Order: sequence, then C-alpha cells, then structure tokens
Amino acid sequence: MCHVAGQGWHYGHHTITQRATMRSFHFPGRSTVHAQNGMIATSHPQAALAGIEVLRAGGTAADAAVAACALLGVIEPQSTGIGGDCFALVQPKGDGRIMAYNGSGRAPAAATVDWYLERKIHSVPLTSAHAVSVPGAIDAWDRILRDHGRLGLDRLLQPAIRAAEDGYVVAPRVGFDWNNQFEKLKNGTNTARYFLPHGKAAVAGDVIRQPELAQTLRVIAKEGPKGFYTGAVAEDMVQTLRGIGGLHTLEDFANHQTEVTSPIGTTYKDYDVWQCPPNGPGITMLVMLNILSRFDLTRIDPLSVERFHLEAEAARIAYMMREQHIGDPEHMTTEVASILAKEFADEYISQISLDKLLDLPNVAPPMNPETVYITVVDRDRNVCSFINSIAHSFGSAIVSNETGVLLQNRAGGFRIQPGHPNCIAPGKRPLHTIIPALATKAGRAQMSFGVMGGQYQPVGQTRVLTNILDYDCDVQEAIDMARGLHYEGVYQLEDGVPAEVVEGLQKIGHKTSKVVSPLGGGQAIWIDWDKGTLTGGSDPRKDGCALGY
Repeated sequence: MCHVAGQGWHYGHHTITQRATMRSFHFPGRSTVHAQNGMIATSHPQAALAGIEVLRAGGTAADAAVAACALLGVIEPQSTGIGGDCFALVQPKGDGRIMAYNGSGRAPAAATVDWYLERKIHSVPLTSAHAVSVPGAIDAWDRILRDHGRLGLDRLLQPAIRAAEDGYVVAPRVGFDWNNQFEKLKNGTNTARYFLPHGKAAVAGDVIRQPELAQTLRVIAKEGPKGFYTGAVAEDMVQTLRGIGGLHTLEDFANHQTEVTSPIGTTYKDYDVWQCPPNGPGITMLVMLNILSRFDLTRIDPLSVERFHLEAEAARIAYMMREQHIGDPEHMTTEVASILAKEFADEYISQISLDKLLDLPNVAPPMNPETVYITVVDRDRNVCSFINSIAHSFGSAIVSNETGVLLQNRAGGFRIQPGHPNCIAPGKRPLHTIIPALATKAGRAQMSFGVMGGQYQPVGQTRVLTNILDYDCDVQEAIDMARGLHYEGVYQLEDGVPAEVVEGLQKIGHKTSKVVSPLGGGQAIWIDWDKGTLTGGSDPRKDGCALGY
C-alpha cells in the first residue's frame, strides 16, 4: 500500500492495480468508491447524485457531466457557472479516438493591445469588464451533448433550475470560500445584491436562492445556446459590461463557437497521458511528466524533501516554458511537438540537483483561479473528463444586471505586452489554467482524472498520477496526499507536509509559506477492464464525493 509518513500507510512493490484493501481503518480518511455500471466524481455530493440519477435514467457520461456541472454552477458559485468556460476530453466506449473540446471564450473584437497601452493599462484589472472574455461553457455543453449525449439541455438543466429557484444549502467549503471573498463581493458589480442578500457572506447551512439565474437557465433549456448568446440574455450581459467600460458587443457573443480538436499527450510508465491542446495549459503537465521520467521516483519516499524538490524543479521549468511559449495556437510561434520532445529543456533538466535550486528566469504567472472538475464513466464505458471554471473565486465579481449570470475574469490572464504569445488581441483566446486529463493504456481508457486550483492544476495532476504509478497509491490515497506549489518564487505548502520536509526544503534554498486555502481539489475514476469495475475518489479539500451504481 501507499506509504505516507505519519498516516499509517505503507508502500510495497509497485503494481498498477486499484486494490481491494486500501487504507488503515484506524485512521481518518475516505475509502475508494467501487461500482460496476457507472460512476461520477464531483466536488459536491448533490452534483454527484444528480449525475448518478442521469446515468440510471439511461443518460451517457456526457449527459451526467453536463447535468452535474450546471448544478455546480448554482450551488458552488465561487468556482463555476454558465458565465465561465469549459474544456473536456471524451473517449467513446473508452477505446480509440479521444475528442478534445475547447469551450473557451475570446476577447472582444475591439480589444486591441494599443487600446490598453494608450490608456496606460499594463495589466488587466481582475474585477473590471476588461477581464471578461465571452463565456464559452453553454456552447461547449451543447456541442458535447450533440456528439455524445442522449437527453438534451432541456432535461439536464432541470436540477440546476430547481436549485436556483427553490434554494440550495451552502456546503462547508463553499461557505469557506464565500467568507474569504466577502470584500470582493461587497465591492463588485451587482454581487452584493446577488450574493450578499443579508449584507454578509453565506455560511454552511444557509439556504440561498437565485430566481433570476433560474429564469436564465429556463431560457437556455428552451432555446439552447442561442438563448444565451443572442436575445435578451446576451443583451443584458453586454449592457452590463458596457455600462462599466467594457468593449463587448452582441456580435462578440453571437460569433462564439466551441472548437473540437484532438488531444496532445506523452508517455509515462507505459501509460499515455492526454490533455487538451493550447490555449489549454495541459502541455505544462506533460512537460512535467517528461522531466520527472528522467528520475526514478520509486527510490525516494513520497513525502520527502527530495520528492517535493524534484516536483518543484519540474514545475518551474514547465511553467517557464508555458509562460514563454503558450497561448492561443493561432498566435504561437513554437510548435507543440517540439515542446513535447523528450529532449526539450535538456539544458535545464541536466542541471537539476537535489541540494540546490535551478537558476531560472522569473516568469510570474498572472492567475490563480477556481474551478470544478467532473469525471464520469457510464455503463457503456464512455469516458468524460470535464472541467468548468469562472477563473478567480467568484470570477470578475460582475453579475449581469437582470439575468443573475456571474461572469468569469478569464481575460485577466492576458498579457498587455506586444509580441508575447498571450498578449491580448481582438477575438483571441487567453492562455487558460483548466485541464481535464485522461490516462490510457494500449488505447483504452485507464483513468479519467483532474485536479482543480488554478495554477496548481498541472502540479496536482502530476502528483496524483505519480502517486499512483510510482507509489502504488489507490485513487483516493493519491488525491489525499499532502501538496505543495512552487509559485512566484515561494513554495506554498499545505499543513499536511511534515515539518522535517519543510525544514529540509528551506535548507536547500526554498522560500516556504503556508496556504490559507488547501491546494486544489480533485477527482478520479480508474477502470478495471478485466473485472468490469470502476474505482473512484474525490478530494476531501472540497465537499464532494464519488458515487457509483
């Protein structure tokens, strides 16, 4: 079993199976969830239940993911919603071709870099209309359902409509985030009216209703994407944004389209690992895996100074690459294939040492947003790895005047720097942070997984995957293990990182700090094709769970 110091686990000889016997039941923790027919893992139990109900009613993995995500946009409003973006990987029957869905929105057609520079704006204010790119989620959901669904938006939005209309009970992690964002909500555009109905942050156990959002969802359920991107809903969003200085037009919304592509990938421990291509940042995780493949992690303890240090160095190189080269692919000059080549960044990798930090340029990634991740596998073994986000917690803190739509601040990730691959430009998609992942073996889906948490996502996914493939953790153990993120020159460490590890990292030269919020969340489903079973896990850092039937 997976060994983590101080938690009563041990690890033995490496075998890649999801074991029948896992954690010590003497210690607090979660068991993995097991099922035969279908499974979903989300960040909120109500959303997981909604997904299971869809699966039991004959819906597909895509149907369940959309229903769960729409509901999460109501009951986990700090993380996601219809005012955000969506990426997904779908593998029909868990075998063969994987389809990558890019549901990210674009900057307004009037958003030229000169417009900002002329006004001496050198970075995008995160709570301004300029931080709002066209929300891509609704069109992405519709496109995924047309390709892989059976039930349609009209039916799948009903749980979200009921929650918004009748009210939902605030969950603990949602309440924690709500309180942390009180000042942002108090000072936002319409956010005090919609999210501080009594002048204070919601707490766990409060009942919240959003009738305006319910009505908007009804319009989308009846009319489909056009009910969001055209007509009264779009008009209200554009009017709201232009009223506070935005450059958005109705044409910007009406012209939005989801892009369907093929994933990019690399190989680690005989498994193929897949991500959406840029402007998704999944390539960051793939580069991390390529770097770590040069080292034998099995020879070091999973919770050790050496493991945290190697992970940090891999992340620093990969994030430097991302900030220097990755953006909207229509504006990139570096080929993805060259970045994914095993020899990429050799000059840095060869200098990695266990007793000092690499000397690397400071790239200062600009964003650290919030997200929900959903993974679903259905009876037919259709696999859906699905992620949706409004960027920072509570997005831009701009709610459309009459529709209740909380708008993302994803365009805050643009640089206002001519020549940079992620420089703002008309109709351009910003470099994202959200990355759904899928691991396959011999062409068949093995694990659908994702880790939330803005800039942490590539590191988190790498950690979860190596926990499984190098340390023989089951999916829940892999998700549970203490985390760290080397970000802007500081190694942010969770409270679960042993004190001796923190001290050891400091001796090497790492600046360390504690994090207020835990790093990310995460979900995973492992497919055992021989037994015909599914094994799921969900992150205790959020409120959710895995459910199967």
